[in-house]
Amino acid sequence: MKITVVGTGYVGLVSGTCFAETGNHVVCVDIDENKVKRMQSGEVPIYEPGLEVLFERNTKQGRLSFTTDLAEGVKDAEIIFLALPTPPGADGSADLKYILKVADDLSKIITDYKVIVDKSTVPVGTADKVHAMLATNLDESLFDVVSNPEFLREGVAVDDFMKPERVVIGTSSAKASKVMERLYNPFVRQGNPLIFMDEKSAEMTKYAANSFLATKITFMNEVANLCEEVGANVDMVRNGIGSDSRIGKRFLFPGVGYGGSCFPKDVQALAKTAQENNYDFRILKSVMDVNEDQKSILSTRIKKYFGESIANKTVGVWGLAFKPNTDDIREAPALTIIKELLEAGVKIRAFDPEAMNNVKELLGDKITFCENQYDAIDGADALAIITEWNVFRTPDYEQIKSNLKEPIIFDGRNVFDPEDMVKRGFIYSSIGRP
Repeated sequence: MKITVVGTGYVGLVSGTCFAETGNHVVCVDIDENKVKRMQSGEVPIYEPGLEVLFERNTKQGRLSFTTDLAEGVKDAEIIFLALPTPPGADGSADLKYILKVADDLSKIITDYKVIVDKSTVPVGTADKVHAMLATNLDESLFDVVSNPEFLREGVAVDDFMKPERVVIGTSSAKASKVMERLYNPFVRQGNPLIFMDEKSAEMTKYAANSFLATKITFMNEVANLCEEVGANVDMVRNGIGSDSRIGKRFLFPGVGYGGSCFPKDVQALAKTAQENNYDFRILKSVMDVNEDQKSILSTRIKKYFGESIANKTVGVWGLAFKPNTDDIREAPALTIIKELLEAGVKIRAFDPEAMNNVKELLGDKITFCENQYDAIDGADALAIITEWNVFRTPDYEQIKSNLKEPIIFDGRNVFDPEDMVKRGFIYSSIGRP
């Protein structure tokens, strides 16, 4: 099939590359000329495990190409995916200006039937708005609008796309349904479902899924905080409740809060949708409040530990990305923690395997960026672990003790075992554990 993907962020580039991997011809369109030139020269502009191999293979074999020319990019396409940013506005609602602008542009250049697919995470009713925008200049027989939300996890997005647990397709058109079924059949050969529903239900499914997972994380953070007050161990509690099939083991790991490009934005957007429809979605309000507080838990502990002598202390930070296996720092808890420590007069030395360049663009020379994890704690007064990269899980403990002025670790992701750390001679603080 011939496919166009408009937008080459995490969702667009992964989607386009994976569609090409199953034999389709994919053109990716982006307005960023520099980014397009980099991709045309073979450079992958984002870090996502497994993506580079597929990107290189499909560009070399001519199935994956890039352009800034929207008209040229969609000329031969049967399906056009809109994978554009929907950033939160000041009131928390998703900003649809990029999607509607492209829909307006498409309405002036489409000449034959095409399926227009909303791949971006969009509020309920967006498919109707895109349809209305296209219909301003197009006969309705020339297009159908489909909602096809993505459920990709950064860090394993390629695997998620190639072997999806489910594919949700929102459309009221039998013709568009057949096109989408043909497109996705290679991805669900093992029997995982293609779920067809109306457009609004598909749009709601995406927000409901992410909001539920964010709620699950936040609930466990609240349990962890209560465990500390009563002397319980959250690891044991997590194992106890996670074995219940109605609850499940995933998303029960306490820490310093969720971040990234999806959960914060999607929870806000769903809460805003509820508000616009005069519904008081109390759980989501609590989720947002608790998560914001949780991001400060590590910086609060560090400041409390050092007290009035906090100014001019140096803290080594391990991890800047919002989660492992990505360079994404959007809404990353590390940024909140670092900001609060800097305001207290703390000096920061930081290391992250992938995200340092992105943080450099944001913070410049406000913190020191280091070549490796041990350099980050050289002469530091304490270590703060904020992202649970695998490289941090089995460190050289003697090297840590040698580099730190005192063997103090504030672990925001419960990477180490508390009893083991005490035996090794560390002062060790984690989340929800004695």
